[in-house]
Amino acid sequence: MKSLVRWSATLGLVGTTLLGSLFGGSLRALALTEQQVMEKLQTVPVFTVTDGEGSPLVASIPTQSNQNAAVAGVFISQRDAQAFVERLKREKPELGNQVRVVPVSLAEVYQLDQQSQNQPNGLDFAYIPVQQQVQSAQQLLGQGQEFQGVPLFVARGGRDQGYLTIQQEGQQVIPFFFDKEQLQNLVNRFKEQQPNLASSVEIQVVPLEGIISTLQTQDNPQLEQILLIPSQESLQFLRQSSSQ
Repeated sequence: MKSLVRWSATLGLVGTTLLGSLFGGSLRALALTEQQVMEKLQTVPVFTVTDGEGSPLVASIPTQSNQNAAVAGVFISQRDAQAFVERLKREKPELGNQVRVVPVSLAEVYQLDQQSQNQPNGLDFAYIPVQQQVQSAQQLLGQGQEFQGVPLFVARGGRDQGYLTIQQEGQQVIPFFFDKEQLQNLVNRFKEQQPNLASSVEIQVVPLEGIISTLQTQDNPQLEQILLIPSQESLQFLRQSSSQ
């Protein structure tokens, strides 16, 4: 319930965004604190598969050191997570009928991952992206390059290749989208409002895992302005959950 309350703040944002400007400069100042990183991640819902006791379903994966690592899947899409459960019910009904899809905040996964790193046999988390968005990422990269991780899409343009921003509570923020289509709609609106800059705007893609690492470690001044925008599917899920 706490997560749903936190996520509800995201619901009103995307539908009523005010376009900002192209924010000049590269992402550079102090790395964010642990609490600030958590705040960036807590508005993003992700989906895990848990057993009857509420523990994450874990797979044993061989490592290069000939040891097995315990890995829990974290789905970006609720539909993908549910499809996995349905497949499990068909192939392993005894297990499949005991598991279910549970929404959690990305911040909670991040916190568990941080705690596990300090344990000798800690649990690893594998983010499972939406394949359609991976294909969109591949198209942006071009042939000969393979995208690894969960794609996040951001727009840049202008003479200095600044970041496209939106207004949130009177502040300029730099939106990173899990859905390329959502960002494309924003870019189209910007081009209509700023036709003289239209030809300079391009969509770029970065891995979610890289953004999380950057938030933790890099000395970047505009890190506080990064805003992660959940997918349209996730926003719809939040609306339904909030109404219930």
